[in-house]
Amino acid sequence: MSYQKLSNKNIVISAAAGGIGWVIVKTCLNKGAKVFLCDNNKKSLKKVYSHPLFQKKLFASFVDVSDEKEVIKFFKEIKKQFIKIDALINNVGISGPTGKIEKLKSKDWEETIQINLNSHFYFIKQSVPLMKMSKEGSIINLSSTAGIYGFPLRSPYAVSKWAVIGLTKTLAMELGNFNIRVNAICPGSVSGDRMDRVIKAMAESTNNDEKKIRKNLESMSSIKGFVSKDDIANMCTFLISEEAKKISGQVFPIDGNTERMS
Repeated sequence: MSYQKLSNKNIVISAAAGGIGWVIVKTCLNKGAKVFLCDNNKKSLKKVYSHPLFQKKLFASFVDVSDEKEVIKFFKEIKKQFIKIDALINNVGISGPTGKIEKLKSKDWEETIQINLNSHFYFIKQSVPLMKMSKEGSIINLSSTAGIYGFPLRSPYAVSKWAVIGLTKTLAMELGNFNIRVNAICPGSVSGDRMDRVIKAMAESTNNDEKKIRKNLESMSSIKGFVSKDDIANMCTFLISEEAKKISGQVFPIDGNTERMS
């Protein structure tokens, strides 16, 4: 078996029509997998619909992941294409509000928890029975280095990402007897539009310069600078592959070794 070959693997990925998720999708397809993704961005989904492998090895649906009924409907569509599921990648996540805890709006807090944590539960709940049928599976939850260290002025985000790690550890124990592996990936600062928006929000919240904020963030890891989307995608494909068949319950920071968070 060639390194990280994913032929005959059926993979479900949330919020994957753009950003990190789309890079993961393309990497999985390049390694031979079939992918069923969802997203709530109609513009990004149009790009997916025009992909040469769409309706062949790539499938997609519009889904609001914060609505469990929509997730259930999504899995009904999946079952029309996939007899089994080999892997689930819970990629969905939002940055949440930036600001001091006493200034945050409750609705923003609740939205962050709903999307970053509760959606993981909805997707796992639907995936596990399909993985048990095939007697194996790999669940990958996208957490964050904020889920290891915390993140000043980003408390809803940090809390949700800490909870994702707790969910990962617990399910690795619960599902191990079914040969279902559960791991978490913790990206550091990832280059791209989303990080640009975070930096802008931090600059506005602290009345600081965006360039200064960016330089400070880049200096927080031993290997200076932001990580790439490809770095995250490559770890995902490894954890799905046969090379990782005994890896479960682990938390993998992809961050260049974070030394501090502020």
